[in-house]
Amino acid sequence: MANLASNTPTDQALAPVGSAAETDPRVLGWMQGAPPPADKLIRFGDGSHLLFPQLRWSLSHFGELVPSKTISRGAMPAAPLPRQERDDLDGVRFCPIGSAQSMNWADSLPANYTDGIVVLHRGRIVFERYLGALQPQRSHLAFSVTKSFVGLLAASMVHERSLDENAPVSHYVPELKASAFGDATVRQLLDMITGLQYREDYTDPNAEVWAHSRAGGLLPRPADYAGPQSFYAFLQTVQKLGAHGQGFMYKTINTDALGWVLRRISGQSLADMLSERIWSRLGCEQDASILVDSEGTEFGGGGLCTSLRDLARFGDMLRNGGEACGRQVVPTAVLEDIRRGANREHFKMGGYVTLPGWSYRNMWWVSHNAHGAFMARGIHGQAIYIDPKAEMTIARYASHHIAGNMGIDPQSLPAYHAMALQLMR
Repeated sequence: MANLASNTPTDQALAPVGSAAETDPRVLGWMQGAPPPADKLIRFGDGSHLLFPQLRWSLSHFGELVPSKTISRGAMPAAPLPRQERDDLDGVRFCPIGSAQSMNWADSLPANYTDGIVVLHRGRIVFERYLGALQPQRSHLAFSVTKSFVGLLAASMVHERSLDENAPVSHYVPELKASAFGDATVRQLLDMITGLQYREDYTDPNAEVWAHSRAGGLLPRPADYAGPQSFYAFLQTVQKLGAHGQGFMYKTINTDALGWVLRRISGQSLADMLSERIWSRLGCEQDASILVDSEGTEFGGGGLCTSLRDLARFGDMLRNGGEACGRQVVPTAVLEDIRRGANREHFKMGGYVTLPGWSYRNMWWVSHNAHGAFMARGIHGQAIYIDPKAEMTIARYASHHIAGNMGIDPQSLPAYHAMALQLMR
């Protein structure tokens, strides 16, 4: 069986990998045929779904490999996305971070193993491109972009005063009292300033991120596996490392603990909350979905799957002050709180060298640049980038062989800003 912990996309980045064209899943013929040839099969059971280049197929087919719940789009008609495509955007030039050599927008897409990207300007599609296995009607795994959805739910409940951000997590979930989360506040979860024994290191086979994934059934388990059998069970095993509130340390389990709080106070599943409060109000074209463990508990830290255009609709709703289809979806005050950001000194402790001067608020990444841009981010290159000043929203799905965004940011972030400047001319 493949050793996923020592063969992660991040680890593979140390070895030569093929270009986007060479690893195109259509060219390689993954999962084609009835049945596919043995050397073209991608399976969950052997872990091949998370290896590169198989990853370039599986991220656009994750719902075929792992159980999920539907996030209903509701019964309202799909809201139109008017098109006003431009012929001057492929040539937009920028310098990647740390490089004196410029490149253009079109070349940056395969360089970052982009599966699909949509650029909205003033609510209109000005650029749309699909590569690899992704198609307009197909969903793609969003990874940690999911966290920003869950953060919005929680921040909205704080605004409504149904959730006390200063209350300890154990007030809502007594089952977590003996864990590291017991004396953490809801606000500390939201801004990820908790002290937890949990390493989000995809190159370390002993990092807790892998144990978390196995507990939730997102990775195959070895025959002698005796660990936690669910997300809930894993959360109760997490121990403290240092004090809460000392600085920003990005750890996926904060979001899963927050998801437990939200389920407890609402009496609803995350899937139903996301549908009722967000997805059914956007005029989406398609249902979304979210991965679940063996008990049906959603992976709030990274399990969302959506179509690209619907992800862009969501981002543009936020650019529009939380309004979509003529009604308020997210309270304006919640968005104002996100855009103000959080403690930048706390953020420095996270070690994100490609994000100088940024902060993290309500599970959103806040640039504090002159345009007030803010983001949702996920491993392997998933992103929503919102630039209020440029009236621009970018939604991007990708399958980069490097998991961590610090390997992807040097080209992506300057490209996004260059596109904003071009659209403002």
